[in-house]
Amino acid sequence: MTTARGRGRRPGGVDTRAAIIVAARGQFAAKGYDKASIRGIARDAGVDPALVHHYFAGKAQLFAETVDLSVDPTVVVGRIFEGDPARLGWRVIETFLLLWDPPERRQVLVALLRSSMTSDEGARALREFLNREIFGRIALATGASDPQLRGSLAGAQMLGMAVMRYVLKVPALVDAPNALIVERLGPILQAHLVDTAPEPD
Repeated sequence: MTTARGRGRRPGGVDTRAAIIVAARGQFAAKGYDKASIRGIARDAGVDPALVHHYFAGKAQLFAETVDLSVDPTVVVGRIFEGDPARLGWRVIETFLLLWDPPERRQVLVALLRSSMTSDEGARALREFLNREIFGRIALATGASDPQLRGSLAGAQMLGMAVMRYVLKVPALVDAPNALIVERLGPILQAHLVDTAPEPD
């Protein structure tokens, strides 16, 4: 005798984690990063929201999983803040370059950048993610004035460099060692993200 399976949430397991990622990818594409919610993702995946939190530390980590970044953005940002605040800009670009170094991750990031250039949905999700979880968070944490503008300027600097070096493959940037790029862009990012100029009289 067989017993009919009761209705309810999907149990945990490998297929459940995959279903959550698929649902999250759909939510981010349809609503962007800001408006996508853990509750909505859980509903689309047919699981309880608590199960989403069981597999993923938060929305930032879940977004990273949907684009196969294999890194936790909150951990990355935390490492950037370790050390002398006067060298924060240098650590931002150094960390960014280290994330791009592994060839398998670089392929994913290049695909993500290209998608953001050709898809309104992809551009919105990437923009909102970077603004809220990476550059916006860094700028807010420094206590500097105009954090949204500062974060956006830093993001523009970094993404512009990424497009030129990894997508368009401009020879001078491709051939430049990471250490040189860090020393050239570090002061610029420091100026974007941290209040260093004296107050006017």
